[in-house]
Amino acid sequence: MKTKIRFASLALSLMFASGAALADMKIGVSMSQFDDTWLTYLRESMDKKAKSYPDGVQLQFEDARSDVVKQLSQVESFISQKVDAIVVNPVDTAATKKITEAAVKAGIPLVYVNRRPDDLNLPKGVVTVASNDLEAGEMQMQYLADKMGGKGDIVILLGDLANNSTTNRTKGVKEVLAKYPNIKIEQEQSGTWLRDKGMTLVNDWLTQGRKFDAVVSNNDEMAIGAAMALQQAGVEKGSVLIAGVDGTPDGLSAVKRGSLAASVFQDAKGQADGSIDTAVKMARNEPVEPAVWVPFRLITPQNVDQFK
Repeated sequence: MKTKIRFASLALSLMFASGAALADMKIGVSMSQFDDTWLTYLRESMDKKAKSYPDGVQLQFEDARSDVVKQLSQVESFISQKVDAIVVNPVDTAATKKITEAAVKAGIPLVYVNRRPDDLNLPKGVVTVASNDLEAGEMQMQYLADKMGGKGDIVILLGDLANNSTTNRTKGVKEVLAKYPNIKIEQEQSGTWLRDKGMTLVNDWLTQGRKFDAVVSNNDEMAIGAAMALQQAGVEKGSVLIAGVDGTPDGLSAVKRGSLAASVFQDAKGQADGSIDTAVKMARNEPVEPAVWVPFRLITPQNVDQFK
């Protein structure tokens, strides 16, 4: 009889221990920068996802402020705190090697979210949750090329040059342009994802007397800045086509108003849910895919109301 009681007690203690494992789960999250509009939606969605678990999952957010050294220090701090998993939105996709090595050495699961490291051969225990940026560039440029009738001049607003999101979105744009020899690139410069920088660049080009039929922007914020510059210059709305990427609330409103011709929806909730789900599974030693891809979707005036 005593043996049975002992086994029952052991089963109960294991049950409570397994329940506590999730309740006590702590995930360290290092974001490249808090003041990026789209990354704010990503961060907020991650927080909501963590709170949706029955026992809750605690997230510790840190702002790397676009500093590679600071981000590595944050990851090292997470490791010293013995967090259950780490999620990183990398500052520089070419500078993730030390982060990966530190997490793997400590035996702590690591999830890269939104920006896939340049190193595609990630070791076991390291996963990426992102969207294929090449597709975003292809979608927006194909839409504009069709609207332009396959001819005209464009300018390209590039994101942060340290991110392969910028590289791959622009690569997608240029792969489409290869099919349209009568569409020429008049200018391309980095606005580092920022609305005011996009506005300044387009204003400068207009002041210089440059002519263009479309603005291809790596994100919505710079695209909105471009629209503001054109409006201030007295350019008729819609006469210069503008396309962004992200499908932020402001981007969706701009498409509805006709300020933007199109955007490409990057699913912040999908990436957030995927990253936290994956981190939790890895912390529990459950199987996961080495890469989780969240699809992009084209946003036009015809379907904009489908996006929230």
